[in-house]
Amino acid sequence: MPQTTETAAAPAQSSPAQPAAQPAPQKLPAENRSASEPPERKQSFFEKNPRAPIYLIVIALVLLVGGYFAYNYFSSYESTDDAEVDGHLQPLSARISGYVTKVNVDDNQTVQAGTVLAEIDPRDYQAALDKAEAELADAVATARASNLNVPITAVNTTSQISVSKADVENAQAGITSAEQQYEVTKAQLSEAQANDVKAQNDLVRYKQLVDKQEISQQQYDSAVAAAKASTATVVGAQSSAASAAQQITQAKTKLAQAEANLRYAETAPRQVETTEARASSADASVKEKQAAVETAQLNLSYTKIVAPVSGTVTKNAEVGMNVSPGQQLFSIVPLAEVWVTANYKETQLKNMKVGQKAIIKVDANGREYKAHVDSIANSSGARTSLLPPENATGNYVKVVQRIPVKIVLEPGQNDDLYLRLGMSVEPKVYVK
Repeated sequence: MPQTTETAAAPAQSSPAQPAAQPAPQKLPAENRSASEPPERKQSFFEKNPRAPIYLIVIALVLLVGGYFAYNYFSSYESTDDAEVDGHLQPLSARISGYVTKVNVDDNQTVQAGTVLAEIDPRDYQAALDKAEAELADAVATARASNLNVPITAVNTTSQISVSKADVENAQAGITSAEQQYEVTKAQLSEAQANDVKAQNDLVRYKQLVDKQEISQQQYDSAVAAAKASTATVVGAQSSAASAAQQITQAKTKLAQAEANLRYAETAPRQVETTEARASSADASVKEKQAAVETAQLNLSYTKIVAPVSGTVTKNAEVGMNVSPGQQLFSIVPLAEVWVTANYKETQLKNMKVGQKAIIKVDANGREYKAHVDSIANSSGARTSLLPPENATGNYVKVVQRIPVKIVLEPGQNDDLYLRLGMSVEPKVYVK
């Protein structure tokens, strides 16, 4: 049996003013304890801290609530650092060739729409405009004269047709009259010939009678005169008949001439059409000259290179340069119309839609700008690159692609025009 050690408390020495101090209990070694005494148990953390479970429950609740809100917050937006400020970079080139006489702006200068940036020597183009205007005036005068000839030609041709028809009718009437006159002269000739035959027969009878002295010499002389007269009448009638026949021929000739004139007059509508065609050609020439004048005016206006929009200028032009059409002289960036191009991973576009609000944080100044999603590109950036990747080897490796998303600033956010093209930004699109 283990031995127990008994300890006796020695009487403590105390001063008369202080009571005697109780001695502190001393723990006996385990080997000196009796079997009837139980071993001493170590207290747990919760026994020592009875409120610890409450604290743990509170901490767990706080962590759960915080985690819930943190999850909701971090899942409410999608962000990326692969984004930059983008915008229109508008190049201005010369539209004509010439000598640069003046440059009115410097690099990085802000200009308004309509500002004259540079001037090209206008003298050659002014001379070309003067020449074009002179040719236009000449063409207008020619067209006016041609158009005046159209009604005059129409009236003349109408009158000519009427006159020619009347001449044809007169010629036909003249032929009829000449033929009738010819018939009269033929009848007169026949009558004269009959009278001449009678007179000659009477002369023969009077000759016989005068020879027998049955009639007087005077009667015979009268018969001789009558015979000569009848012979002369026959000659005159023959001449009249011949003249009437000649008149018929002349009348037919006049008819042929009148008919020829009528046929020529009937070509008058063609002459009118010809005159109208000349007038139309003159009018077309006027339009051509007008186009030449407008072209010359445009070329003269192109001697002044004007800013089409407001923005910041980068110049490549200097006084004394000889420029050619298409040569770039300026670049203008309208900083008031910039936007953000954010290349989101395709896995981030699940809940992204057009119109969702966004916050743009700019690395250059640390400011945040309000914006919204304007559109989502129809292809990935890799697909629209110069050399798009193709899986032709069969060794396919899935790579998360990035899709450009256009994010537009809200009105008034960039009034100070601080944002510049190419600046790095971090957009957050709130998808929930």
